[in-house]
Amino acid sequence: MDELDRRLINRLQHGLPLVRHPWQSLAEELGTEPQTLRERVQALLDDGTLTRFGPMFDIERLGGAFTLAALSVPEERFDQVAELLAAMPEVAHNYRREHAWNMWFVLGCATPQGIADALARIEAQTSLLVLNLPKEETYHVGLHFAV
Repeated sequence: MDELDRRLINRLQHGLPLVRHPWQSLAEELGTEPQTLRERVQALLDDGTLTRFGPMFDIERLGGAFTLAALSVPEERFDQVAELLAAMPEVAHNYRREHAWNMWFVLGCATPQGIADALARIEAQTSLLVLNLPKEETYHVGLHFAV
């Protein structure tokens, strides 16, 4: 990672400029070319430095729903259940935690009923109880990691 990559990552944590040509505006700000920035982002994704690059939508304002959920998965079934969740389009991501509830995941659906249906499907397919932790209140924390 060179200095331009660092400056790009630090800047992107604050979002793309909300203008007609955001990459051009960002390139002028960082002293390079738009194509160079797009190539850098792709290279950082390809090498695993970045795991995701894309918009963050407020799904509830768009009429959808999401929830945080967890499963207590026996170790011998962990990979199998993780693959099942990863194959579901409703699952944004899932991850292991060192806890009795050792598999956590986020569901995003077009409707609140979609959440209920997905949770029921997960319970039916895994024979495991899902701990559903819907959001009660929204807090915005401006968290940025300088690199």
